[in-house]
Amino acid sequence: MATPTSTPEPEPVIRRSDDIEYESVSAADGLEKGVLIDESDGAPTFAIRRFVLEAGAAVPEHTNEVEHEQYVLEGEYTVGIGDEEYTVEAGDSLLIPAGTVHWYRNENDQNGAFLCAVPNGDDEIELLE
Repeated sequence: MATPTSTPEPEPVIRRSDDIEYESVSAADGLEKGVLIDESDGAPTFAIRRFVLEAGAAVPEHTNEVEHEQYVLEGEYTVGIGDEEYTVEAGDSLLIPAGTVHWYRNENDQNGAFLCAVPNGDDEIELLE
């Protein structure tokens, strides 16, 4: 009789803000990403990332293979989702379904920042022309 295998429970992880490295996102000038928690930390299901959208920056229309849940941390900027345009600010939450065309534009003179939760795994981005 075969013994069922079980997935080990994840261990708690604390990552300090000073430990997070930010990198430029190649799809857009003025957008930086820091991975706060993901599968490399033992998170079994979701990754949390922090993005900074610099003042004057824009992210072109694109799609992602996975859904995005976002929470705006600071600033005010415009998000296009499908055919709609929204002004968002600190405290706002967004759901961008997988495959939905979206973009960002920060016309203000201060940076915007948001958290983005996505399922672990590949998050293929496709820029639209």
